[in-house]
Amino acid sequence: MRSIPIKLSFAEEVKTFVNIANRYPYDMDLRAGRHVVDAKSILGIFSLDLSQPITLEVYSDDCDDLVKELEAFNAE
Repeated sequence: MRSIPIKLSFAEEVKTFVNIANRYPYDMDLRAGRHVVDAKSILGIFSLDLSQPITLEVYSDDCDDLVKELEAFNAE
């Protein structure tokens, strides 16, 4: 499993993020505080408080292709 801190500020960013995430077969969740949602669900993401730190959890160790494509959303 890989955990990546991300930042999603605008609706357009959420839409782009979900489109990228849906192109990959990995199971992914977004965690904000104690709330966890499916990272491929646009409605789930909008239910999170996007002002809090968000962590993308990818349930695969071999996901470098996804990580590279999501670099624009990296919060580090």
